[in-house]
Amino acid sequence: MKIKNISIDVKQSKKKSHSFWKFFWLTFLAVSLWYAWYSFYAPSNDITWIDNMEYAQKLANNSDKNIMVFFTAEWCSPCRIMKREVFADQEVKNAMDAKVVSIEINIDDPNAEALVKQYNIGATPTTIFIDTEGNVINYAVGKVGKAKFLEMLLNI
Repeated sequence: MKIKNISIDVKQSKKKSHSFWKFFWLTFLAVSLWYAWYSFYAPSNDITWIDNMEYAQKLANNSDKNIMVFFTAEWCSPCRIMKREVFADQEVKNAMDAKVVSIEINIDDPNAEALVKQYNIGATPTTIFIDTEGNVINYAVGKVGKAKFLEMLLNI
């Protein structure tokens, strides 16, 4: 009799263990999918992005502003996080509108090759503040949070 009870307990134990692992892997899959979506989600924002340096320099000269160049790429997850957490913020948008002409440059675009070489861009995101002559005032390589970005923006 005892042999039957032991084998029944082992089978019940395996069923309990199997249920745990099934729940674990389903939860892991759901969290992983959510994180992948979250990493690449970037909401639209009201910032007027320009993709042409000559036009941006003309606008900056006419408005007495400096230029902010944001080097990004489609595949860049930290860039999207920055777009979501920094550029979608209304306070940041207002400060940018008041202080800079904003350029967004996709480093994978063949037309951007000269700018990428000129500013020696090796990583994304890279944020560079320049004057109308193209001289670097300040820059940051990597993802920058809202507070740090506003500090950089207000100090140019």
